[in-house]
Formats: sequence, structure tokens, C-alpha cells
Amino acid sequence: MINKRISLLALGILAASSQAMADGQADAKGFVEDSHLDLFFRNGYMYRDYKQGKQDKSEWGQAASATFTSGFTQGTVGFGVDTFGLYALNLDKNGDRAGAPGIDFFKKDGNGNPAEDLSRLGGALKARFSNTVIKYGDQMPSLPVLSYDNSRLLPESYTGTLITSKEIQGLELNVGRFTEEVQKSATGHDSGGLKRIDVYGGSYKFTDNFSGALYASDNKDVARKEYMNLNYVLPLQDKQSLTFDFNGYKTKLNKDWADDNNGGNRDNTIWSLAATYAFGPHSVMLAHQRNTGDTGYLYGGYQSGHWIGDGGTTIWLANSYWSDFNGEDERSWQASYALDFSEYGVPGLTYQVAYVYGDNIKTEETGNGHEREIFNQLKYVVQSGPAKNLSFKLRGSWLRVSSDARSYNSEGNEFRAFVEYPLNVF
Repeated sequence: MINKRISLLALGILAASSQAMADGQADAKGFVEDSHLDLFFRNGYMYRDYKQGKQDKSEWGQAASATFTSGFTQGTVGFGVDTFGLYALNLDKNGDRAGAPGIDFFKKDGNGNPAEDLSRLGGALKARFSNTVIKYGDQMPSLPVLSYDNSRLLPESYTGTLITSKEIQGLELNVGRFTEEVQKSATGHDSGGLKRIDVYGGSYKFTDNFSGALYASDNKDVARKEYMNLNYVLPLQDKQSLTFDFNGYKTKLNKDWADDNNGGNRDNTIWSLAATYAFGPHSVMLAHQRNTGDTGYLYGGYQSGHWIGDGGTTIWLANSYWSDFNGEDERSWQASYALDFSEYGVPGLTYQVAYVYGDNIKTEETGNGHEREIFNQLKYVVQSGPAKNLSFKLRGSWLRVSSDARSYNSEGNEFRAFVEYPLNVF
């Protein structure tokens, strides 16, 4: 069935080319003329102060990456290549503090020692016809059902084929198949244990203020997942707006996988609805998120073992900070506030604070576990001069979990500090 759906979507992409609003390949400047090289430097530190006697964890490292993106050759069909090189140096090699799920910058070896450094290369071939691009090789897909994690030191990457079509104005279609995963803390192409994942779907901008998306994935021998998004922006007077954003996933785990890894529990539906009121430099958000089914929402996977393998940020939901508030049957509510200091004479400085409370968590001990998190983030981006785009980000979370829900989640305090500097060479 999945192959039939992919074939139908591919045919739809080709058919759409007859209704193209613009011909991107006709504007191709050439392989070299439209190429660019970008460098990216990141220094990252994470620390988790766990409670209830659990050992604290931390990691610190320096990363550098180079990304070369070619243009497309001229002609009816254009060809090009995308390549990247990544390197990370471990600045804190304490094996006792390293390797926590969610923090692991550097994978541990068989003796429990984190790697001293990591390096890897990747590349992909691409071709473009009109406004449709097909790419094969190492990629970093950012789709709601396969979303690579770039929130730690090095990013995840996947090997496979992805077709992206933008033949009709406002419509983007995607169909792909990926067969290998490189985790963010490792270098091997099979480090995530992924067999194969097929993804397909698209997004459409109905009007300037209303958009939607539908996506699905088939993760071989693991799970099938569907996703839906609706987003509506209501403009108001005097630099004000009200935005409604709905996101939802429906997951069906493979029976054998669920029997081996999840106690036989297979079904989950999770959704969130957020309303954001923006006025000048301020924005206030209220959100509700809810889980149903006989298991919590599963995604990604930070370390080798029994994981979903669909990317460490495949949770496009409102209430996801340190905790994802994705326990079985969990309901959660959020109130958050964000401020852009540009109107107060400090362009580039932003601040966000959020409070999220979740209850009704089902575990072996209870049917009403609860958790709460306070999230803070301060970020500054240099606006001009030689250090333009250099950014500093400080983030802190305070997470508390009831004693009867700690088999689902651990409580503690988290601190993150990231310094990042992107540089365009040409």
C-alpha cells in the first residue's frame, strides 16, 4: 500500500508540472555561478541536575561544519551536488557525566568512555526539472514525520531519496525513502538502527493567512504515522495578530515491534492547539495538548537500541521543551510569553518564558501522574559588524514529576549555553 501511495503522489507531482506557476530550472545560472559555501561554528554546553539521587549529566563540545551547495547546470534538466563536512571536539571527557539520553554529544564506546572527537562527510546528487527537485544521498530532512535533530552539537543525517515539488504556487509536495541514519553523537551510517522509512505528503497555502499540511510515514517493521497541521493568522489593527495553530499525530506501532519493545501497546493519537496573541514586540501563547491511546507518543531516539528512528525533532507540537508532555493519556496546558527587545533599543535580543502543566499520566503505578515545567530562554544575535549573525543563547528548564510518574520521566534542572557563528564564504 505504501508503495502504491508513493507512486500516486509521484504521478501527481509530474502532472502538476503542466500547471506550473514558475519555471525554476529556466532561471538556472549554472553549477558554479549559483554555488555557495557556508561555514558554521557552534560551542555547546548542556547540564542536567537530576533529582531523587540520579547522577547529574553534562557535556561540552566545539563543532565546525562546512556546507557546499552547488547551483544547477543549465538546460531542461539541471544537475548539481550538495556536500557537507562535520567535526566536533569533546571539551569535557568525563565518562561518568556523559551519555545521557537527550544530551549525548559524543557516543560512548564499549568501556563507557565518550569519543574524544567526531568527524564525518556527506554528499548528495540532485537534479531539477521545472520546480521539482530530486535528491539522492546524505540529507537532513525537515518534515513533520522525519525531522532531523540539530539542537545539540552535531546534526543527525539520513541517506536516501527525496523529491520536492513546488510546481503550483503555494503548494509543496514531498515524497521520499531513506534507508540509513547517522545519529548526532556518532559517525556510522547504521548508528540509529533504521531499516527504511518512506515519507510522503505536502503543505498548501490556501490564502495569505491560512495554510495546512498532511504527511504520513511508514517506518519498516516499526510504525506508521500520520500528521496534520492547520494554521490561521487573523490580522488585527496596530501591529497585532491572533494565530491559531493545530498539530496532530496518529501512530500505529508494528505488532511485533510493540510486543518486543513496548509491552504490546500500539496506538497513540496526540494533538495540540495553540493560540498566540502578538502585539508589537510582545506575544502571549496559550496551548492545550492531549494524548489518547494505549501508549505515549514515540519518536526519534537518542542512542542505539530500540527507537523509532524518525528524527530527534519529529514532534511538531506546542508543549515540547525539556519534557514533551507525551506520556500515555497525558493532558497538558501551557502559558508562555515572548519579548523582542528591538523596540526597546536592543535589536537582536529576545526572551521567552513558558509554564507547562501536565496531568492524567498513566503508568503502572497510577492513572493520574503529573509533571510541570518552567522554561526560560534568552538569545542575542549580533546585528552588524565583523561578528554579524554571531548568536548567544542561554536556556534553563525546571522540571518536576510526581513520584508515581517517574517511570515515564525524570525530574531535575537543565541548563544550556550555545554560541553559534554562521559565515558565508561565497
